[in-house]
Amino acid sequence: MSAAPFSSADNQPPQDGLSRQLGVVSLAALLVGLAIGSGIFRVPSTVAAQIGSVGGVAIIWVAGALVALAGALPIVAVTTALPRSGGTYVFLREAYSPLVGFLYGWVKMFVTGPAALAALALIFAEYTKSFATLTDGQVHLVAGSLIVALTLANAGSVRWGVALQTASTAAKVIALAVLAVLIFALGDSAHGAFAHPVAWTGVTMSSFFTALIAVLFTYTGWMEFTYVAGEVKDPVRTYPRALFIGMAIIVPIYLIINAAYLYTLPLPAMAKSSLVAATAASGPLGSRGAAFVSALVMLSTFGALNGSVMASPRVWYAMANDGILIRMIGAVHPRRHTPYVALLLNMSLGLVAVFTHTFEQLTRTFVLGRWPFITLAVATVFLVPRRRPELAALCRSWGYPWVPAAFVLFSLAMLTNELLRRPADLLPSLVIVAVGVVVYYGSRAVTAWRTTARSPAHGAARP
Repeated sequence: MSAAPFSSADNQPPQDGLSRQLGVVSLAALLVGLAIGSGIFRVPSTVAAQIGSVGGVAIIWVAGALVALAGALPIVAVTTALPRSGGTYVFLREAYSPLVGFLYGWVKMFVTGPAALAALALIFAEYTKSFATLTDGQVHLVAGSLIVALTLANAGSVRWGVALQTASTAAKVIALAVLAVLIFALGDSAHGAFAHPVAWTGVTMSSFFTALIAVLFTYTGWMEFTYVAGEVKDPVRTYPRALFIGMAIIVPIYLIINAAYLYTLPLPAMAKSSLVAATAASGPLGSRGAAFVSALVMLSTFGALNGSVMASPRVWYAMANDGILIRMIGAVHPRRHTPYVALLLNMSLGLVAVFTHTFEQLTRTFVLGRWPFITLAVATVFLVPRRRPELAALCRSWGYPWVPAAFVLFSLAMLTNELLRRPADLLPSLVIVAVGVVVYYGSRAVTAWRTTARSPAHGAARP
């Protein structure tokens, strides 16, 4: 299963049927598109409620960027060492064991993957109410139809999916910048948080971690963009450049749009608003502001959803090629060069989630089911070189070993805090993991039994 190390001149990895078509711009657009989804329109109110001061809000968003970068740097380093389709799944398999890799894919298949698709699609559909009268059933129908349409586009051609991603990412970054400029230019700062600063006091470690988890939800596109590593040209150079460009766009946009919210809204109003962008824009822009924000949310979630539709199926594709999922899932279309069966599987799971879960259930499941594997994935920067000494040089990211070690310790503290505060929220993910362990060993036992039963010693016909 192990791949040979890749130099910058490599064009196609062994045992991988997908072609390398993605460059720096495409990969950076995927990263930005995945990161900037629905979070920036909801999370600022959560942060304001937990922190309660302008300075504290700024610190949390900067802290989130630093934590995300501390995790992204080692992940990108390991990606350049093992540039295979499936990304994080491959790292976990190589560094720990096939079981850990399987459990990551298992949880992604039944928890985090469908939750991400459904949550983004439902937000897009909810905001269509600003332009059309829809019943709850029709909202779910719109969400499901969007997942189907984007899946078909990505199954038709990698270039179509990339073009959609690049165009939607550029459009939403520009639209967010325009929104911030309009709020600053036309908004009334007399009642805003900047005009009435509050000292950052009374913040507990628990509330700090709660706010930080919400912020990290908006930064975690750097995990998904490893899934397409088998289709990236010159991954040793492309991944670091795409990460730098992507973060250089994401962080300033987040800080600027938060500053715009704080410019026109007092902190209590910001904390109470579940639609903080619309609340901030409605003052200076009136009803047109609400419509503009609705269109912006739809554009943003469209881009994030397309990125998720594009990236996630590469995990199922890699698992199938490793023989731990049905081989058919790893099929590549002979003319279109897309993992079309994995894409259709991903679509089916997303549709089930759309019609069976609420948005709140989906986002909570997504965050808590995902972060333990993120922590394990970052730690692979220490373990892959031990298993594969020839890859040691590529795994040494900036700040190694202190930056990845700090990320792992910080993540463990954050997860411990959540486990102590809300243990019941972690129960569904733990059950899914336990079932995955049973399925993994059960399938291995069945495979071993079939192999033994077919052997010549048990009366099977010799070839």
